[in-house]
Amino acid sequence: MKCNIGKADRIFRYSLGMVIILAGVYFNRWWGAVGLLPILTATIRWCPAYVPFGFSTCREKKK
Repeated sequence: MKCNIGKADRIFRYSLGMVIILAGVYFNRWWGAVGLLPILTATIRWCPAYVPFGFSTCREKKK
């Protein structure tokens, strides 16, 4: 898998994931587990939703 998530995107995904998890804990709802998805994609630096569109937020490496 080629990296398609850049640094700013990773930070946003970690933050969003934590907010969703904390909201789920606060409201005592199971949907807080959905916050694991953005954290997982940020951790592996690959988003399957970007692939069909050829989208990437990674910087290209210079040769």
